[in-house]
Amino acid sequence: MAQDKAASDSVKQFGKKMEQDHTKANDELKKLAADKGVQIPTALDKKHQNKIDKLAKASGADFDRQYMSDMVSDHKTDVKEFQKQADKGKDSDLKNWAGQTLPTLKEHLQLAQSTEKQVKQAKSSSTNNKQQAKTTR
Repeated sequence: MAQDKAASDSVKQFGKKMEQDHTKANDELKKLAADKGVQIPTALDKKHQNKIDKLAKASGADFDRQYMSDMVSDHKTDVKEFQKQADKGKDSDLKNWAGQTLPTLKEHLQLAQSTEKQVKQAKSSSTNNKQQAKTTR
């Protein structure tokens, strides 16, 4: 969605990276689950579906701000959960997978935070330019 709806190239690039990296991680997790005879959900829970629905209605700079805010928040939660699993997980295979995936999630969080900062600065700059234009008229 970010690749289609974002105004900022950095948000589009972030979305592309998320698609690539999360597809790879999800494929690994699906294989691990299948090997253990565990079924994983095929649909989003209500909370995440609501986020998708809300983002689907946004566009341009508004989409960029909402999406990046969600990405920062979600990756903070994910890093905490994966760290907990890597440190204290009961299943050794899942524990190892979480530990191997954790550096990528931490990288995603840093990238999300820096991209969000760019988006906020772009808004601030745009707002300042509009205010300057009004005062010079």
